[in-house]
Amino acid sequence: MKVKSTKNKLNGKAKVVKHSFSGNRLTKYAGLNPILRFMNKQGLVQMFSSSFPTHWQNATKFGKDQILLVIVMASISGVSRIKKISNFSNDGLIKTLLKLDKGINQNAISATLKKMEQGGARKLQELLLGKNAAWLKKSKLASITLDADSTVKTVCGNQTGAAKGYNPIKKGSRSYHPLLIFVSELKMLYHSWFRTGSAFTSNGITDFLQEVKARHKKYLI
Repeated sequence: MKVKSTKNKLNGKAKVVKHSFSGNRLTKYAGLNPILRFMNKQGLVQMFSSSFPTHWQNATKFGKDQILLVIVMASISGVSRIKKISNFSNDGLIKTLLKLDKGINQNAISATLKKMEQGGARKLQELLLGKNAAWLKKSKLASITLDADSTVKTVCGNQTGAAKGYNPIKKGSRSYHPLLIFVSELKMLYHSWFRTGSAFTSNGITDFLQEVKARHKKYLI
């Protein structure tokens, strides 16, 4: 039996929604509307669509770009678990912005992320590094200050890569302990490295900074 596909594709651009305060279809995510408008203008939606194309078949219900963007939007809104992201995608505004006939189910989100594997994560990282470098070059700063730091992200359950370690907020809980580097002048997160929660503050910092230097030369010089 063939499953009917909605075939609603982003085609490199999110939906533009006119807003008002008099309608009866209310949403608590109205702030995402200008964010998606900005992402359209900066070519970020197009980047997702072209870099992660969807091979549409009869059973295909959602595009990879739609799933990746709903994860990004959910993260901006403070929604992190797949079940909650699925519920988030059922919001009327979110469905309109991403041209969805219905919310994205948990299985579709999980399956898409699993198929991307580590190669997909690296590809996304390279794309974002390239975009950050383009913004940095456009700023025409004569010099920049790179500020490296680490942060603790507490997680629930037995998440892959999570471990017990330094956690000032919730002692004894599993967490991640990623490395981050910012361009101070632009307040921009330039690059990041995933680390398990048991990693010491300075673990890997030398290799991390060397990679940042190499990427900086690749994209900006």
